[in-house]
Amino acid sequence: MGGPTEIRAKFSSMEEGTQEDWNIIGGHYMPFASKVADRVLDHLRLLDGDYGGFPVDRLQHSLQTATRAHRDGRPDDYVVMALLHDIGDTLCTFNHPDVAAAILKPFVSEKLRWITEQHGIFQGYYFFHYLGQDRDLREQYRGHEHFEDCAEFCEKYDQTAFDVDYDTAPLEFFEPIVRKVMTQPINSIYVNE
Repeated sequence: MGGPTEIRAKFSSMEEGTQEDWNIIGGHYMPFASKVADRVLDHLRLLDGDYGGFPVDRLQHSLQTATRAHRDGRPDDYVVMALLHDIGDTLCTFNHPDVAAAILKPFVSEKLRWITEQHGIFQGYYFFHYLGQDRDLREQYRGHEHFEDCAEFCEKYDQTAFDVDYDTAPLEFFEPIVRKVMTQPINSIYVNE
C-alpha cells in the first residue's frame, strides 16, 4: 500500500494544502474506507486463542454473544454490536468497551453505541463483588433511557456466552452481516448528509 510511485499530496502542513492535494487524498479515502469491515474482522480474529482464564476464548465469547442475539431475532446492527462488543479486549485492556463503541459509532444507533460503551460496568454486576468491587456500579446509570437495554444485553447475551458446549455460529456466518452494517455510516463527520 502506497509505494514510492503512488501519487501523493505535496504539502508539509495542512494549511498549505491545495484542491489538487485534497483530490488526491479523496481518491484514496473511499477505497480505503470501503475496507473497514475487512480490517475489523481481521482484528476480531486476534481474539482467537486468547482465553484470559475464561472457559472459552475471547473470539468464541464474541461469536457466542452474537449467535445468541441473532437466534433471538435481533436486527443486524444489534448482532454486529454483540459480535464486536469485546473487540478491544486485547488492545485496550482497561477500557475495551470504549474501543468497541468508537468502532461501532459510525454504523449503529446511539442506543447501541451506549450499550457497547457501558456494557463493561453493567457486566460487572455478575462478577465485580468477587474482585472486591461494587457489583451495583451500574446503578449510577439507573434512569438513563438505555439502562434496561444494556442490562438486558448483558443478562441475555453477554454474561451467558461462556458455554463450551453451545452451538456457536462461526465467524464466516457473521461476515456478510458485518459487511452490510459497516458499508454505509449513519454517524460520521466524513459523510455528507
